[in-house]
Amino acid sequence: MIDLSTAYMGLTLKNPLVVSASPLCEDVGNICKMEEAGAAAVVLPSLFEEQITSESNRLDHFLSYGSDSYPESLSYFPDMSDYNLGPDEYLEHIRRVKKSVELPVIASLNGVSTGGWIRYAHLMEEAGADALELNLYDIPVNPGVSGSRLEDSYHNLVALICSAVRIPVAVKLHPFFTSIPHTAKYLEEAGAKALVLFNRFYQPDFDLEAMEIRPNLVLSSSQELLLRLHWVAILYGSIGADLGVTGGVHDGKDVLKAMMAGAKVAMMTSALLKFGIQHLRAVREEILLWMQEKEYDTIRQMQGSMSRISAGRPAVFERANYMRVLGSYHFARTRH
Repeated sequence: MIDLSTAYMGLTLKNPLVVSASPLCEDVGNICKMEEAGAAAVVLPSLFEEQITSESNRLDHFLSYGSDSYPESLSYFPDMSDYNLGPDEYLEHIRRVKKSVELPVIASLNGVSTGGWIRYAHLMEEAGADALELNLYDIPVNPGVSGSRLEDSYHNLVALICSAVRIPVAVKLHPFFTSIPHTAKYLEEAGAKALVLFNRFYQPDFDLEAMEIRPNLVLSSSQELLLRLHWVAILYGSIGADLGVTGGVHDGKDVLKAMMAGAKVAMMTSALLKFGIQHLRAVREEILLWMQEKEYDTIRQMQGSMSRISAGRPAVFERANYMRVLGSYHFARTRH
């Protein structure tokens, strides 16, 4: 029998299929369906730093000025209620999910400063979360803040949270660091048990008719997987932290590629939003069929088999392959 099990942050998973954070995971019923369809773990939607800050400031405000104060004065805080659970509801959601399913539940914190993170990381652990994912979604806009200063702040934040909880902590990164290998090692030294590559920055679009800047949400495609494969394959074997892929995982072949690059888990959301939660069954069956045809007995056999340290030509991941790739394109001859 083919063994699909994998280990991630010390958690034993029945397969590498993990549902990443999305509105789908706000509903306990959906998570039950994910477990039935074959998901090995689920990442809950993020609790945002702004929500924690807003709640804390609202409490301070009412303690200082009384319940008759004007709520309009608090309007400068983002209104998070339309698309995410509040802090107290989030903790209750963890408890409800843990009572309803057996798969590991990974809580998520989204932000870049200490604020209430330490407290809520501890509360998430108490609520029953099996692990914690820190989503470092940060868009630097101050030219006076250097890259090294930002990396130091991320390191300190991760170190503080890892020291505050007993459950394993993963860090979800974006691909825009000057040196991803250095950042990865730095965060591992801070205590991160896993790194998830990569976060997707949602970029606003310009409406030329209304002359407005509008949010723009585009679901991922399998083409986005290539960037993740490239960096997971480079990092595999050079750091001790586990690696997870998120972004561009849509079918069984995408999962297999992630494993061969060196990932322990492959996370998906866009494919489930497109095709439904039951798509997990099709992905799992595609993996099993491929492994049977290629005579693989376990997922562990293939993990890292196409990484930089395992490749016969490691230069394919480096600058030496740049000119070769550029030279591989052939222009079609035009007729005159």
